[in-house]
Amino acid sequence: MSLDIPDQVRKTVVADGNDAWLDELPGVVDSLAQEWSLVIGRSFAGGHAALVVEVTLVDGTPAVLKIGVPGRDLGPEATALRLADGEGCAKLLGEDRGRRALLMERLGAPMYDLVADRVRRLELLCDVAARLWRPIDPDLDLDLPTGAGLAEQYAERLPQLWEQAGRPCTPATVADALDCMNRRRLAHDDRTAVLVHGDIHEMNALQASDGSYKLIDPAGLRAEPACDLGTIVRCTPDLGDDLRARTEKLASRTGVDATAIWEWGTIHRVVSGVYACTIDFQPFGNLLLTEADRLTASG
Repeated sequence: MSLDIPDQVRKTVVADGNDAWLDELPGVVDSLAQEWSLVIGRSFAGGHAALVVEVTLVDGTPAVLKIGVPGRDLGPEATALRLADGEGCAKLLGEDRGRRALLMERLGAPMYDLVADRVRRLELLCDVAARLWRPIDPDLDLDLPTGAGLAEQYAERLPQLWEQAGRPCTPATVADALDCMNRRRLAHDDRTAVLVHGDIHEMNALQASDGSYKLIDPAGLRAEPACDLGTIVRCTPDLGDDLRARTEKLASRTGVDATAIWEWGTIHRVVSGVYACTIDFQPFGNLLLTEADRLTASG
């Protein structure tokens, strides 16, 4: 079958030395189409870690087929989607972990394109995050990383990324982020942790058929809700509002501790900013780190 593989996906696979997967991919898609009775449509551009294509089910229902590139584990995403069961996230319709394939509900346009008021976007993101959060039995054996594990992973990677990016923010900003990581790691409690998305922003929230918004591409974490709200504090660094006030509004709207939200916001801002600088994703990286340096200097 003829298959349109987006350039960014192709570049990622080639850079990782997995060229043979590109040759195998049409056959994988064809076999999944036969097993799940799918009509294959166009590929979506924009991503780099998975091939995402429009499909139609045998009953005419529109859906999306996602196949992760080699080395990309879609297990936590599949688990998160299964636990959410269509509430706050796209509904999972099928999965084949051996072929890193997920079949999901097809959603509409992203919030970024549909909601012009940027402050309103933040409120909507907060609400869709809260719809996703749900308790997770700590005794369940699930392949979900924890907020503590994420904080620990970030603490190990940040100093190296900072050097690799040419030290794009002050040492004090890095130290502040590392302190926040340590506090959030120690604050983690499996008994009160919930399912969180891990990367909430306006391009990851798509409109559902009823006009509400649902999230896509969940990292899938067992963490405190503040982990998600911190990404909302991190994003749109050029909005012009006071981030402390934004944090307080999110805390008031959800009942989540403002200090925890602020610390996760600091973590996401610095890690995302430094990483963006390593891959030259600008001006996003510089916007985040300029704000991070200002906040660190002002105490």
